[in-house]
Amino acid sequence: MGSPCEIQLYGIDAAATHALAQRVIGDVRRLEARYSRYRSDSELSRINQVAASGGAVEVDAETACLLDYADTCHRQSDGLFDITSGLLRKAWRFDGQRLPEQGKIDALLGRIGWHKLNWQRPRIEFPPGMELDFGGIVKEYAVDRAAALCEEAGCRHGIINLGGDVRILGPHPDGSPWQVGIRDPFAATPDALLSLPVLQGAIATSGDYERCITIDGQRYGHVLNPMTGWPVRHFASVTVLADYCVIAGSASTITMLREQSGQSWLEELGLPHHWIDAQGNSGGNLAATA
Repeated sequence: MGSPCEIQLYGIDAAATHALAQRVIGDVRRLEARYSRYRSDSELSRINQVAASGGAVEVDAETACLLDYADTCHRQSDGLFDITSGLLRKAWRFDGQRLPEQGKIDALLGRIGWHKLNWQRPRIEFPPGMELDFGGIVKEYAVDRAAALCEEAGCRHGIINLGGDVRILGPHPDGSPWQVGIRDPFAATPDALLSLPVLQGAIATSGDYERCITIDGQRYGHVLNPMTGWPVRHFASVTVLADYCVIAGSASTITMLREQSGQSWLEELGLPHHWIDAQGNSGGNLAATA
């Protein structure tokens, strides 16, 4: 998943619990192999070969569910959550000290837009030059899949953390909550700004600090607006608590993308949340301790 991952499970039978953990890890690796854009043999690469040249391809049921969810997120975000926008990585490099040329961004924007393709399950049809990227969905889906496997096996106490996307299966056996930290987006080191006591559910954070460049005192993060091609600048981080990680993850990302209107949109959803804006102001309704 391109990031540190961990799973902690409590069980009475050590061998059975270890076997369950290995089954979960195997499923996470399966999803990474299926939807990685870095593997030429992945399902995503098969789809993108068609997308690049233009044409239609049929997908399996699991991929169709991911595309359905991407379509829902696109509508809920007024087009801001767009899995065709991964092409912008060709312009934005976060390992240097140069901003991309506007002409390069403009050229890529012409090839971006979920509304430009035709999705009729199980068939998706592309105009030439497009590409899909499940990076904003698959990791969260993998967390929820992992939790489902654990719950089916009768595991009721544990935590799954795939690169900061977290699902709590249940409290520690003594009933105490897990402490989930919210990183300080302005700290040079990954220090926790707040700690959230969580008994059950999923928590995800979107921010502008994991992959970013700072030029002339201005930070440019990796959360990119697919309509402008430029990074969002209103929020530094948004954390959401939900029943499922896909919901927490997409809600936090959509809030970042909505910028000034994100706070009111998130409040309308009614999900527990915490936000920090680019000026260091914060708010939300999550019960947290410093």
